[in-house]
Amino acid sequence: MTTITERPQTALVVIDVQNGVVEEAHLRDEVVATVHDLVERARREHVPVVWVQHDDDWLTRGSDAWQIVPELAPDAAEPLVAKHYGDAFEETSLESVLAGLEVGRLVVVGAETDACVRSTLHGAFVRGYDVTLVADGHTTGDKSPWGAPTPAEVIAHTNMYWGDQDAPGRTAAVARANDVDFAP
Repeated sequence: MTTITERPQTALVVIDVQNGVVEEAHLRDEVVATVHDLVERARREHVPVVWVQHDDDWLTRGSDAWQIVPELAPDAAEPLVAKHYGDAFEETSLESVLAGLEVGRLVVVGAETDACVRSTLHGAFVRGYDVTLVADGHTTGDKSPWGAPTPAEVIAHTNMYWGDQDAPGRTAAVARANDVDFAP
């Protein structure tokens, strides 16, 4: 149970599913389809969907690379959080958005697994949130030419270790998209 007891709601947080981030990502089309299906399900179940969109020198605000992929369409009423760092909580409005929605539990999808997804998972957890990572709802590009594990290994490792996280009053979980429960 979340340590943020006055916030009983769950939100789906979609991290950086932007053209320039996922254009060459591992299983890009499958992951984007999974995210799409979860977004639609969250909307049907009246679960808030919060979009996170990165910009920096490489991913310039307003550019085609910066745009959310065309398969996903944020609703005008859904919050969009701009970020400049890996952790979507760092110097952003994410915390105030979640507080306004009375959210204490996050279901996380997006990109990149080994950067912004991991950073945000940990950022949420240390702030007291319960955090579920969608096992088949995150991806990353191939950084193995620079010595990193392959994308499949990065994703598998993240899924493995996130389910084993533990802290007082909080839960970390990993669930496949079909098994995600948005209920508080």
